[in-house]
Amino acid sequence: MADHLVYILALAVLRVVRWLPLRVCYALGRGLGLFLWLILPGYRRLAKENIARSIGDSLPPGGVAPLVREHFATLGANALSAIKIPSLTPAEIDRVATIENLDLIQKNIAAGRPVLLAINHIGNWELYAQLVFKVPGVRFGTVYQALHNKRIDDLVNRDRRRLGVETFDRKEGFQGALALLREPGILGVLVDQHAGNSGVWTPFFGRLCSTSPLAATLAIRTGAAVIPVAIHTAGFAKWRVVLSPEIPWKADEPDTLTLQINKALERQILASPADWFWVHNRWKTPLPNFLLQGAKRGIHLPHGEPDPKPFRILLRSPNWLGDAVMAAPTARAFKSGRPDARLSVACPAKLADFWRRVGEVDEVVPLEKGQSILQVAAALRGRFDVAVLFPNSLRSALEVYLAGIPRRVGYAGHSRGVLLNQIIPPPKMAFPPPHHADRYWRIAARCGATEQPPATKLWKPNRRAPVIGLCPGAEYGPAKRWPAYRFKMLIQQVEEKMNCQWVILGTATDTPVAREIAFGAGNVSDLTGKTSLSELMDLLLTLTGLVTNDTGTMHLADFLGTPVAAIFGSTEPALTGPRGPRSRVIRRKAECAPCLLRQCPLDFRCMEDIPVELVAEAVLAFRSTRRR
Repeated sequence: MADHLVYILALAVLRVVRWLPLRVCYALGRGLGLFLWLILPGYRRLAKENIARSIGDSLPPGGVAPLVREHFATLGANALSAIKIPSLTPAEIDRVATIENLDLIQKNIAAGRPVLLAINHIGNWELYAQLVFKVPGVRFGTVYQALHNKRIDDLVNRDRRRLGVETFDRKEGFQGALALLREPGILGVLVDQHAGNSGVWTPFFGRLCSTSPLAATLAIRTGAAVIPVAIHTAGFAKWRVVLSPEIPWKADEPDTLTLQINKALERQILASPADWFWVHNRWKTPLPNFLLQGAKRGIHLPHGEPDPKPFRILLRSPNWLGDAVMAAPTARAFKSGRPDARLSVACPAKLADFWRRVGEVDEVVPLEKGQSILQVAAALRGRFDVAVLFPNSLRSALEVYLAGIPRRVGYAGHSRGVLLNQIIPPPKMAFPPPHHADRYWRIAARCGATEQPPATKLWKPNRRAPVIGLCPGAEYGPAKRWPAYRFKMLIQQVEEKMNCQWVILGTATDTPVAREIAFGAGNVSDLTGKTSLSELMDLLLTLTGLVTNDTGTMHLADFLGTPVAAIFGSTEPALTGPRGPRSRVIRRKAECAPCLLRQCPLDFRCMEDIPVELVAEAVLAFRSTRRR
């Protein structure tokens, strides 16, 4: 019923417009376009963004906004004129439109070679149908995408077919189009629409976009000459149909032909920028796989071409050091997921030094303590194409939502699903639950990453005499801490078999326990609260090994490749344990573990039952696991 009503309305508009003179249609169309410019801020914003990010550098200062306004006016004028055009006679068409370089078609047809016209949405594109009058006796057709409303689709195509244009619905295959070309004939194929998952990813105005390979495929299969054509508005209700020089191609390089068609389209748009259909999202971000590792037709960036403009990805880091370290491999996957990726990480300022050391990160955006949600949003606004949220907090989602970042990705926890537009489904309930690092990786996999990139060496470690690090604290709470007297006993037992230095690491809140451990020992240095994150990372690289509770420092050392003996009690190593080949988990699981409590309400047996001898054995083994 709705389709029928739309059809009746469209038919009424068609009859009224065709009753009016062409110049009146053109003038009314300009007014309609300006009205739509005024009342459609979303499309106005899309056109402004597309123009600014593609040809903005070629415009004078402040030239984007006037071009957007003129685009809407020109689009309205051409759209209303396109409804009128099919009712004009050939003589009337000749008075309002000229064709330049028609000999490019004629000489190929005369030589028995078919012609594929790379057509587009520039200017009054209904004039393409009039080309049939300019090459008598030659079949002319177009490939089109059928409209959902069949009545409207028939209405649109009725005049084209009456004029002798053959139309081929993409959904019905391309045998008819191939037969027309081989006759030989002339076939128009649209080349300026987003092609989704079926396209080749190649640059257009310097930005990667999905481009249909259809024109290249049909040309190579039939040996057709590929001739770009555009219709430029040449004055008030006047147009120029301009055929550009033929694009040369090689049969074994179809993707290069697709790229060259894009370049020809760029030149046509620059010749008349107000004419192109800027309100089409040509550079649409794929959903869900905006990482292009698994793109069906791949990416085409031939050698010698300039690097594409960056696709700007913002990762919101976890707030804890250990979680940030576990998220780092996933961050690498986002960087390696597409060749144009520019990776920024927004993180609490205390973690900035860590993220700066991750080689794949291009920019770190420190979030200072006390910054409001609005302040963070203002700092991020207008800078990114995608935001990926590792934390599950409502606040992190609000920050990127208010920043207006177009794609917002993350798990839907904490009632924030309405703020995201790409929600990652949580893993199915399983026992044991997935490791936290795998939970982060799941986000990248659901965005198109196909494999985790190999870990990179971020530092060249120094060779030193044996130095054992101790990390006796745990910010989460005392239930995660092996008792201080056990660390003291460990030093005594190890020194009976190996001469070494000891260094205690941690924050200033760990200083009291560090002093207890170091009391009476002359070869123990207490660095708690004395190292920045960057200094801590450098120090960990010099260690022979680290004995630690379940802490962020444990994850950091594991990430850097420092041998680790990780002591677990109230927490579960299958969820948060180290995963490096040089790391070892030490635990004596109690029946009440893992309780995940901050303080033990019972007898603390999960930690008290871990023998010093077992940890000492792990320390002595550090010597055989040092970096090569």
